[in-house]
Amino acid sequence: MTAVLTDRAASPAPGSGRVRPLAALQQTATMAWRSLVSVKHNPLELVDFSVTPIMFVLLFTYVLGGQMAGSPQAYLQYALAGIICQNALFTTMYTAMSLNSDLTKGVFDRLRSLPIARSAPLLGRIAADLCKQLWAMLLMIGLGTLMGFDLTEGIPGLVAAAALLLVFTGAFSWGAVLIGMLAGDAEKVQVFAFVLIFPLTFTSSAFVQVDTMPGWLQAWVNVNPVTHLADAFRGLLTGGPVAGPVLWSLVWAAGIAAVFVPLSMRAYRARS
Repeated sequence: MTAVLTDRAASPAPGSGRVRPLAALQQTATMAWRSLVSVKHNPLELVDFSVTPIMFVLLFTYVLGGQMAGSPQAYLQYALAGIICQNALFTTMYTAMSLNSDLTKGVFDRLRSLPIARSAPLLGRIAADLCKQLWAMLLMIGLGTLMGFDLTEGIPGLVAAAALLLVFTGAFSWGAVLIGMLAGDAEKVQVFAFVLIFPLTFTSSAFVQVDTMPGWLQAWVNVNPVTHLADAFRGLLTGGPVAGPVLWSLVWAAGIAAVFVPLSMRAYRARS
């Protein structure tokens, strides 16, 4: 009897989140796998991560390429990095929408009744969506290569670029988590995400050279985190200065995480 009581006392209460780090990591992996397996039952979810990236690459290259750089292939060499970064940031909207859907449907109420780390469902969702983002990035790189994109830095540059993109979007996803927590429904999530991400990506160096913009706008563009991310990603793929853009991208990622992780967890506890 004493042993039984001791075991029960040592076990975490349902939803308390007081679990060992290794157990929390395993629970996060389980939640991520749950999100990935859902693609098997809802193939349209993977279509969103495949068709939209392809559409972005084709439209930006063949519609804007001649005007922006003289030829579609020349513009592709510059813009593909920006297209990938934009797609990755817009993809975080799916994280917000999925979390909001789980909250409104009571999925998180059931998860909170389990003896798992409180952060596991959130981290699991982010991890799963990062896997989908990696798929979309590789798909766009492959399509771009077929269209004439020259990956001058080779596989090492691609690996470094992918790692940087996942680190940055992983941090940025916590902002999406906060939106998913605060929004009343999925439609409001879309509105909030669009209003935030659309101007952030287009007022950057993702698609055009900074020096072609008005001077007053350049002041913002030069500090825009998407500018640093796009420049770093482009440099890692095709060559050019990377140390400064990579450093600033990591600084921005750390800052975004430092602000939005506590806010997201507080909002999550408030909805418990």
